[in-house]
Amino acid sequence: MAKRQFKAESKRLLDLMVNSIYTHHEIFLREIISNASDACDKLCYRALTDQDVGLGRKDFKIEIKADKTGRILTVSDNGIGMDKEDLESNLGVIASSGTFQFRQEVGDDTKNADVIGQFGVGFYSAFMVADHISVVTKKYGSDTAYLWQSSGADGYTVTECERESFGTDVIMHLRPDTDDEKFSEFLEGWRLQELVRKYSDYIRFPIRMEVSKTRKKEDSPEDHPEYETYTEVETLNSMVPLWQRQKSKVKKEEYDKFYRDKFNDYAEPQRVIAVSAEGAVTYRALLFVPSQQPFNYYSKDFEAGLQLYSNGVLIMEKCSDLLPEHFRFVRGVVDSADLSLNISRELLQHDRQLKVIAANLDKKIRADLQKMMKDEPEEYAKFWKNFGRQLKFGVVSDYGAKKDELQDLLLFYSSTEKKPVSLADYVSRMAEGQESIYYAAGETVEAIDRLPQLEALKDAGTEILFFTEDVDEFAAQALMTYQEKKFLSALSGEAAPKPESEEAPEETEEPDHKAVFDFVKEALGEQIKEVKSSKILKSHPVCLTAGPGLSFEMEKYFAAVQPEQKLKADRILELNTSHPVFAALEKAVTDDPEKAKKYAALLFNQALLIAGLPLEDPSGYTDLVCELLV
Repeated sequence: MAKRQFKAESKRLLDLMVNSIYTHHEIFLREIISNASDACDKLCYRALTDQDVGLGRKDFKIEIKADKTGRILTVSDNGIGMDKEDLESNLGVIASSGTFQFRQEVGDDTKNADVIGQFGVGFYSAFMVADHISVVTKKYGSDTAYLWQSSGADGYTVTECERESFGTDVIMHLRPDTDDEKFSEFLEGWRLQELVRKYSDYIRFPIRMEVSKTRKKEDSPEDHPEYETYTEVETLNSMVPLWQRQKSKVKKEEYDKFYRDKFNDYAEPQRVIAVSAEGAVTYRALLFVPSQQPFNYYSKDFEAGLQLYSNGVLIMEKCSDLLPEHFRFVRGVVDSADLSLNISRELLQHDRQLKVIAANLDKKIRADLQKMMKDEPEEYAKFWKNFGRQLKFGVVSDYGAKKDELQDLLLFYSSTEKKPVSLADYVSRMAEGQESIYYAAGETVEAIDRLPQLEALKDAGTEILFFTEDVDEFAAQALMTYQEKKFLSALSGEAAPKPESEEAPEETEEPDHKAVFDFVKEALGEQIKEVKSSKILKSHPVCLTAGPGLSFEMEKYFAAVQPEQKLKADRILELNTSHPVFAALEKAVTDDPEKAKKYAALLFNQALLIAGLPLEDPSGYTDLVCELLV
């Protein structure tokens, strides 16, 4: 029996197949099962017009058998099988795909035959784990079966053999274990079950295997039970993906179980989004918004992305390109037969289809969140608590490229409503003539609420948004405006409340305090940029405001994440000229300049404390307070 050589650059190409194309050895089982599924699909398709086939879709199956003693793994199917010519064409020519040819033959009429392969290389992935492969096959309608055998790049043989019925057996003799590779794991029942569920769970034909189980012996006493091991043939795959069913026909409990099992979450999802799309790219998607934030969500260990399937076969475990960064918390699956996969079916050849799918999913998720905000505000509040910060990051990222799409999903705590509110709600409540959306930033709601700079605005009944997260002010800067209303810090000198009506009496002209301001500026030197009369203070004597650009909260943020840059906001000292303390300062400037310098230092340090900024000399400040007390 003469050995035949592969009709390609045999050794070089096969070596490339085994060592370079596939990332993980475990992929081989996915490829062999996919080939078996294609064989069943071809005969199933033929049965539509050939009554002699005598099989319906429910009669096809794929079987896995593991022989640990002989180190042999067998995958069998009762599909269309191959004759000698098919063996020469499909297994004698590396990178020749019978499935691809089948697709060309049937043209667009493949809706009843969801074949998977297209490159003709998947079979050879078995050589990653096997040192010898035998294929026993008999084509439907033929009386002769054939045995194809090969140990790799040195060639193959084809001889006649016996097989009772049509179909194919792929018999793999696994390589010996090494220190680096334990090929015997692919003979373990639990490992085979794991791989089938991971990669081939949605193959449309049952994948069956004899599974070892344990049960209590019938006559075993209750107080000292004895157990026995037995085997049972079990279907390993679920076959029909949940996302292929109409949402109206799927119970909530089914979605919850699918989500918990698939994504290892003990809690049910907060939101389920089912998508079925036809057009430039046809696909189905099943998306979930978790009901709780993953423990590692904001760590580098968290991997975002959706599971990507092609005709029910897992292609990528985490396809991050399918989700925009602002929706990275979403989990789910996408299944499409229109993907241009690379030769190993582990990656895409180009990302045109992915971009189309990703853009559509972005719209679907956004629309669902907007619907939840409108119809189920309490549910949206729960969602916001878990993932609202991510949406703010989405506004800031890419120089605000997504701000228009995300701004209506944002919530910020309201000083008047005492809860997070949307920007649209805030603007709808604005007083006539109010030109700005007022906000104040701080570490907590309680801390912001106590700020003396807000007293006048609050007394005027003005609603203020409290920014308590690092990203909030950056988001406001990225947005710039909302419904033509600009964002304005309530802690800035520009945030004085407007008169309630045009008839309100004009403010009397303030006396000239330039001499006092110049004195304080000279006393404090470079610690401050400017001293001026405050328009925002009411019952407090002093505060600090920042100049344009960097705020104090931004300064704190950069001090924490980039301390080497030493970025500082401008410090503008604002004095309440109507306060008795200012009168004491003004008197001291004239009567006791040295004491006035101490007053200036005291007021500046108090302003730093109110702003939550560190004192440059805490010990000196306490000494100064004690000195002025005696």
